[in-house]
Amino acid sequence: MARPAAAYEPAVPARLACAYTSCYCEENVWKLCEYIRSQDQYPLEEFYAVFISNDRRMIPLWKQKSGHGDEPVVWDYHVILLHVSSREQNFIYDLDTVLPFPCPFDMYSVEAFRLDDGLRPEFHRKIRMIRADLYLKTFASDRSHMKDANGKWQKPPPSYPCIETAAGN
Repeated sequence: MARPAAAYEPAVPARLACAYTSCYCEENVWKLCEYIRSQDQYPLEEFYAVFISNDRRMIPLWKQKSGHGDEPVVWDYHVILLHVSSREQNFIYDLDTVLPFPCPFDMYSVEAFRLDDGLRPEFHRKIRMIRADLYLKTFASDRSHMKDANGKWQKPPPSYPCIETAAGN
């Protein structure tokens, strides 16, 4: 008799125990990558920061915490973490979704992305994947994109200092 496959062990703590600031998805994912690197449970090379946007900076995602019912949230961009597991199933870590955390890739793809076929062309998404180890080395943010023309925060920033690269950029 075949032995059942071992259950997937999440690479990060439960959603509520993760560092999280609403509207700072790129930093949330950076913090997840930092945690994964510190634990040495999975090879960091199995993880990717996935940037989702398009030329118009209008991408619809369903099953988001800030959504209402079955209506999508239209983000200028969104960043999620993909685990390309050595097992049969890949997983998405999205701290902004109401879907499971982590979420099987197939479920996330169907529920959160839906199909581009049913979208107007201006909402078609473009995706860029960056390996987690490279993301940790190269990502930096001064958070200026979150300030309005008067320098006021559009959304409150994370409580920790801005993320900088080793070079200090």
